Amino acid sequence: MKAIADYEFNNTSLSSGILLISRTLRSDFPQHSVEIQLQALIDEARREISPQLNIEERLEKLLRLFYQSWKFGGASGVYCLSDTLWLDKVLQTRQGSSAVLGVILIHIAQALELSFMPVVFPTQLILRVDYPDNTARFINPLNGEALSEYVLDVWLKGNISQTAKLAADDLQGTDNAIIVRKVLDTIKVALMEEGQMELALKTSEAVLMFDPDNPYEIRDRGLIYAELDCNHIAVSDLNYFVEHCPEDPVAEMIRMQIYAIKQQCLVLH
Repeated sequence: MKAIADYEFNNTSLSSGILLISRTLRSDFPQHSVEIQLQALIDEARREISPQLNIEERLEKLLRLFYQSWKFGGASGVYCLSDTLWLDKVLQTRQGSSAVLGVILIHIAQALELSFMPVVFPTQLILRVDYPDNTARFINPLNGEALSEYVLDVWLKGNISQTAKLAADDLQGTDNAIIVRKVLDTIKVALMEEGQMELALKTSEAVLMFDPDNPYEIRDRGLIYAELDCNHIAVSDLNYFVEHCPEDPVAEMIRMQIYAIKQQCLVLH
């Protein structure tokens, strides 16, 4: 975990940060194989896309290659959510979350000198491409389709509230450290839902490296500890959340869980 705490995510590529957290969390993460696969994609893209083409032509060719020839895209059918969040699994199945598909596409685009930026939009990660004439294009990494500001405004209204309005800040590029933390948080939630509690705990500890005193992250760690029957630590974490967020709608439910854990401890003793 110290490697994550000491790593300067904003001074390296986004894919390097994702590789770091993957190998830190999973002892079976095949880093060398993943790096070879990523380089193979770059090599093929370089063969297919001439650097003499203008930005728009290179972009269109890359998107066709990525989504039509290589058949990357959003997951469908029956699948484990966590499999759409691990880089090695996504390279194997070609099905992934918007974040991991975005990471792969950005990695290839940078090698082709195309300026892709990740944007943490309120609904999902999207990609921003800036042009020399100061215009920008937004892309859905799940399918490569262009996203107009009208569509993004509809997404906001449909997922946040009818009164939400698209703001310039919603469309700004996001620091790598924030992206990595978002990916970690999503992995943690997926692992909790799948009952992979030991790996979820490790992921929770990694998230807390970015924000050690966050009561919501400490609450989640407490819930994981409770599932692992580490009751003393669970109560400590859950109490921390209740003390720092007493008015949160979930606080009363957490108080009841603390009481249930304490009663269970009394019965066992």
